[in-house]
Formats: sequence, C-alpha cells, structure tokens
Amino acid sequence: MKSIIPSLTFNGNALEAVHFYQDTFRDAELKLLQMHDEESHMSGQVMQAVLSVQGQMIQLNDNQIPNEFKFTPSMSFLIDTFTLDEAENYYRKLKRNGAILVPFDDYGSRDYFGWVQDQYGVCWQINFRQ
Repeated sequence: MKSIIPSLTFNGNALEAVHFYQDTFRDAELKLLQMHDEESHMSGQVMQAVLSVQGQMIQLNDNQIPNEFKFTPSMSFLIDTFTLDEAENYYRKLKRNGAILVPFDDYGSRDYFGWVQDQYGVCWQINFRQ
C-alpha cells in the first residue's frame, strides 16, 4: 500500500472549504488544486484539491453526481494539540457557523476535549492533555 488519504466530498463549496481550512490551520499548505474546466457542467467547482496539515494529506473535491452527500459525526478528525491556547483556538474557529457536539472543557485530570461539526458538516475532535 502506498498511502491512505482522507477524502472529503463537498456539494459545490469545496473551494470555500479549502480557504477556510487554510485560514484555520496555520501550517495548511495547498499541494494541488484542479478545477473543472469552463465547458464542464461543474465549471468553477473543485475536481481535486489536496491540503497538507501537519504532514497529513487531505483530499477535497466537489460532488460530481446528482446526489447530495452529507458528512456524519461518526467520522471525524482528531486534533491533538501542544497547548491549551492552541486547542481553544481550533475549537473557536471550527465551531463558528457550525455545531457543538461536546463542549470544550476539562473532563478530568486537566484533559481538555471538545467535539464540533464545522460549517461544512465535517467533524473535529480537539484534544489537549497536560
């Protein structure tokens, strides 16, 4: 096996999501961006984008079939952070215009945790342990 890369399929707003994640994660690097050409019925939408966040590749694209896909909390990204400030920053940014699944709080022994669904429906677990 060469690799396993998470692939996220959006319903016409993948490019907006790419920019949101670039703004949210200070080390996000856009490795690839291919847009559908102007002759396509998907003109202006993402054929394939690849972001690298802390070395983790994430592929994003817009849905090409006439069916709306939805993300589910049963699949999420877990972010382990170095500092409490970093964890709180990710929690604050990712929950904006989204939903709080588990409020960010100290759940014992100074283990801070929160779980949110961002404005695109992608779920994120944010974790900080001292």
